[in-house]
Amino acid sequence: MSSLSSHDRQQALIITENLGKSVISSEGPLQILADVDLSIQSGDSVAIIGESGSGKSTLLSLLAGLDLPTEGRVKIAGHDLTQMNEDGRAQIRNQWVGFVFQSFQLLPGLTALENVMLPLELRADPAASDKAGQLLSRVGLGHRVQHQAKQLSGGEQQRVALARAFVTEPAILFADEPTGNLDSHTGEKISDLLFALNQELGTTLILVTHDLQLAARCQRQLKLSAGRLV
Repeated sequence: MSSLSSHDRQQALIITENLGKSVISSEGPLQILADVDLSIQSGDSVAIIGESGSGKSTLLSLLAGLDLPTEGRVKIAGHDLTQMNEDGRAQIRNQWVGFVFQSFQLLPGLTALENVMLPLELRADPAASDKAGQLLSRVGLGHRVQHQAKQLSGGEQQRVALARAFVTEPAILFADEPTGNLDSHTGEKISDLLFALNQELGTTLILVTHDLQLAARCQRQLKLSAGRLV
């Protein structure tokens, strides 16, 4: 598996300038995020922490181009996501980004192998099956490749989700509460796997979590309070 070069590591991979997000509520405008200035280097691991409602998941969505800010800008590898349409942002995500969510987001009727192959098939990768099989073995599921996602335990499903996220060797991995739906023992195993794969591939990890022990494993912790970095 390849990892990012030292030259790549010296470049700021993600930059935000004056990033803000507000929505219209029944009481009028509601500011969810304000004045977020960030610079994340290639190879960094960053935890975003804060109380519920502090804007963590909103920030993650903006950084990944899943949502657009109402103020400011987000750049990934020099590409300004705020100047792109949805197709353009989707192309950047396809090229640069992997995701792991709290709720696994697997397709229940597909096998573990088919779920992991999906992002490679979107790229028309002829080695999709081999690569997916190798990564499922790496996460300890070599014996479960033909099981449907709905037949797997929560911990096994999150292992499949990790394999799917890493199979394209993304430059950036966004993880939103990756252990939130798991018991503490299973969560710890998933965390170990997440950081091991992250290190092997030299991925830039951006993690949203309530778990301060998990956050402490990242090189940097960014705390949000009422939509602002503190």
